[in-house]
Amino acid sequence: MRYVSYLDSDQTPCWGVVTDSNDIVSSTQLGLVAPTLKKAIASGELASPNRLNLDSTPTLRLDEVQLQPVIPDFGAMYCTGLNYSDHARESGKEAPSAPRIFVRLQNSLVGHDQSIIAPTVSEHFDYEGELAVVIGRSGRHIPEEEALAHVFGYTCFMDGSVRDWQKITTTLGKNFEHSGALGPAIMPASHVPDVQALTLTTRLNGRVVQQANTRDMIFSVAQLISFVSTMITLQPGDIIATGTPDGVGQSRNPPLWLKIGDDISVTVDGLGTLANRIDA
Repeated sequence: MRYVSYLDSDQTPCWGVVTDSNDIVSSTQLGLVAPTLKKAIASGELASPNRLNLDSTPTLRLDEVQLQPVIPDFGAMYCTGLNYSDHARESGKEAPSAPRIFVRLQNSLVGHDQSIIAPTVSEHFDYEGELAVVIGRSGRHIPEEEALAHVFGYTCFMDGSVRDWQKITTTLGKNFEHSGALGPAIMPASHVPDVQALTLTTRLNGRVVQQANTRDMIFSVAQLISFVSTMITLQPGDIIATGTPDGVGQSRNPPLWLKIGDDISVTVDGLGTLANRIDA
């Protein structure tokens, strides 16, 4: 069971549950009143996912809808830089002593199977596959040992990076419109036994370009949640991206930049595969 946000045939924003057979049971079929997945998380309607009645006859298949980023109306998305030692090393930098956090804007992201847009002002467009965390319960100054209790679920993230603009500021290089992707679905935290034991694989045109295990993170998911919450109150539907492993395009010789027509995908064990095409 996974959660998705999508547009129906009338382009109306909807959300629902994906069954094991890849059918969608909509929120209205489930009798849930929250108009968005973010509001459903905040309301507590989804606090016990195993109690949802999925016997309603699904009217849609997952491949029949236009998926949006899993939380299209997120309040904040906090991204982590250099959170794998090998990636820090390939970038020519020391492993950080504290998490390096930057933010992503809503319109910088698309959903699964939607076009990621290559920038017209740069050819230095890079891929970064990541695990992303969806916050389920608000909190400030969250102790590390309590942090995972604030997680609603997990999903995949492709952090498209415009490297030359990133040298001006991280904010510019990470927030080109429709330059990244988030999805395809949220796996409830209760369905992920150990978030620090997941294999992450990024493929470019079918070729593996990144592969690592989340146990190799410098700062664990719990540490990242605790750290970000010292700055601001985390809210339901907020996203924390946990950083990318080594193998990015800028560190190769010659560099391996994303081009129009490329297919890029990010797979995380048990969560699914986020797949996108690079478009003009």
